Amino acid sequence: MQQKIIIGIDLAGISRNPTGWAAWKNKDISACQLYTDKEIIETTLNCQPILVTIDAPLSLPIKGLLRQTDREMYKRRYPVFPPLFRTMKKLTKRAIEIAKDFEKVGISVLEVHPASTRKALEIPSKNWDSIQAIFLQMGLKGDLEKLTLTKHEIDAITAALTGYLYLKGKTQLIGNEREGYIAVPIECNWRKLQL
Repeated sequence: MQQKIIIGIDLAGISRNPTGWAAWKNKDISACQLYTDKEIIETTLNCQPILVTIDAPLSLPIKGLLRQTDREMYKRRYPVFPPLFRTMKKLTKRAIEIAKDFEKVGISVLEVHPASTRKALEIPSKNWDSIQAIFLQMGLKGDLEKLTLTKHEIDAITAALTGYLYLKGKTQLIGNEREGYIAVPIECNWRKLQL
């Protein structure tokens, strides 16, 4: 039986900055940093994933600066940067275009927010070594065992973890159909997760 592959992408706003990329295959993680849209798209398509999770806004507000999902995330104390925030415009445009390329070939794409995922699972926010150690304690393998990963790679793995939990029915979708959703895990301590 073919293993289901989930890709996590911590997208950079511009191609000269590193984008974190991670493939999740039966808890075996491959992670790296990519740069151009072409690299990101080709590397992802080569894996034949069933789901791609992207840490970036994948939709624009219908009116004003905030989408419904952004407002709801704030209310739940999950602070996100809205798509039309000055520093977010390029990232949002890039993310929407990349997502379209995946959707064209029938791959589902999900907007995620790794910092909110970690908050929901009571994982440290930005202590990258601790986060990597927790992922190992959770039973994840592969590059996590061999390398000290960058923050972008850790965010990409967190994005893929969110996708895995989404497929298991262990996330909530925050937002609405018109302006899009962000998937956030149902709140629990990471030690209680059955991966």
